[in-house]
Amino acid sequence: MYPLPTDAILRKTLRTTAAVAGGVMLLIFAFLAIESLPALRSVGFARFFTDPSWHPAGGAQVGRFSLTPMLVGTLTAAVGAVLLATPLGIASALFCAFYAPPRAGAAYRGLIELLAGIPSVIYGFWGLVVLAPLIRHWQPPGQSLLAGVLILSVMILPTVALLAESSLRSVPRAYLQGAAALGLSRWATIRGVALPAARSGIVAAILLATGRALGETMAVLMVTGNVARVPGSVFDPIRTLTANIALELGYALDHHRSALFVSGLLLMVMTVIIVIAAAWSGRRHEHA
Repeated sequence: MYPLPTDAILRKTLRTTAAVAGGVMLLIFAFLAIESLPALRSVGFARFFTDPSWHPAGGAQVGRFSLTPMLVGTLTAAVGAVLLATPLGIASALFCAFYAPPRAGAAYRGLIELLAGIPSVIYGFWGLVVLAPLIRHWQPPGQSLLAGVLILSVMILPTVALLAESSLRSVPRAYLQGAAALGLSRWATIRGVALPAARSGIVAAILLATGRALGETMAVLMVTGNVARVPGSVFDPIRTLTANIALELGYALDHHRSALFVSGLLLMVMTVIIVIAAAWSGRRHEHA
């Protein structure tokens, strides 16, 4: 049977859309690379990790271009948020999919979706006026890595919870019915059948949440203190790569500006690695 003309049109449309999306990503990557070239040529790639600090305004010779404090701050805030949000998100997904009555589950899911729709600046404002003062009473200065982790964990919780629930609900009913026929308890069914079957989707949810945490700017900028140094504890202020770009791009010139584009290029590479990891995880699960 030959495909209908509408099928061919739809196929060409989808291919064109995918090609445009891929082309936009390549253009963004090329733009970041071109803008980063002056700093990479004059400063050198190694100095972005070996210089003692971040003071790029002095130029390529006397300036200091270390991105290590911002890279460490970005990774620690993102990893801490993911470690905190992942169990809460999976627990929320299990509650909605297997334990909650239909009305309670729908209401709870609506609350999670509402969290996903709140602008990041609102999270940052709440963290600045409520969360940071609470941490300050415990351990000054309040605006710290801990505040960033807590805010990011709330922001990425909906991503983990909603995608994990979708994966759990996509588990074939025959699997669950077979487990029930064998006399397995609800928790044994979840642990031995549902979670393994939904593993690929759950891993993808965690990786997407990690990408969201790495790329968040405004909320993190407002609650972390924006001090460009490696934190010694969770109560120390930090500065992330995204916050560094937002704070300094407005007045940066020459090599300083180009160094900020190196920060963006580094973030782009980290995001690509996460996407590749998500795709690899999904393919590995399909062939398992």
